[in-house]
Amino acid sequence: MSMDVVDYDIRGAEMQFVEVELDPGEAAIGEAGSMMFMDVGIEMDTIFGDGSKQQSGLFGKLLGAGKRLITGESLFTTIYTNQGTGKRRVAFAAPYPGKILPMNLADLGGTLMCQKDAFLCAARGVSLGIAFQKRLGAGFFGGEGFIMQKLEGDGLAFVHAGGTVVRRELKAGETLLIDTGCVVAFTSGVDFDIQYVGKIKTALFGGEGIFLAKVTGPGQVWLQSLPFSRLASRIFAAAPQTGGGGREESSLLGGLAGGSLLGSVLGGSDD
Repeated sequence: MSMDVVDYDIRGAEMQFVEVELDPGEAAIGEAGSMMFMDVGIEMDTIFGDGSKQQSGLFGKLLGAGKRLITGESLFTTIYTNQGTGKRRVAFAAPYPGKILPMNLADLGGTLMCQKDAFLCAARGVSLGIAFQKRLGAGFFGGEGFIMQKLEGDGLAFVHAGGTVVRRELKAGETLLIDTGCVVAFTSGVDFDIQYVGKIKTALFGGEGIFLAKVTGPGQVWLQSLPFSRLASRIFAAAPQTGGGGREESSLLGGLAGGSLLGSVLGGSDD
């Protein structure tokens, strides 16, 4: 498969973005809404699917768009092409605190499995597909459902993970148990399954859920310390929970108190 070879620079600490440098005629594909800025001379176009070589022609484009729809992503992908005469840069920003991981698919056997919302951007030519879980247990209780994203090719792809990232190299037969939401990506040689924690008390009161992800080598696994689902649940739990006309009552009381204070000041009251 012919891929565009691009240079890049990852900037920032907690809220990172990646700058992709494009030579004339080169292009990058990005997830909808991920673009941060781009130089003049880069042309932005919205296409069905991912624009890879396998998805040329009407049928290929429809198939690619259908794959993205199944994984919960938009039917469309945005492609950024350098139409100028010199080098141009386009930047893509992470959607929440974490790390952007550059994945050279040529060094990873040509295939990488990712959680559904991990993909950020890639060089033109990388194929965005789907991977179905082979086991019912993994599909129902794996946190990511039956379907994961499948990146194929021999070019660069950029994946986003929440919090701090750990990469583990698993030998043949070596097994690691992981919280289901903390799995970011793994290479095609890794076996992914779900394991019950084993004890009812631990499952109910341990706070870690009833099932754990079980990954077995050989291959590489990337883990994240802050899954987006965990971040969202903490934010929701900390948000003030108001019921019935709470907002109206608060506004009314605030207005009365503010009005009394303002009246005292304007009236010159010494109280």
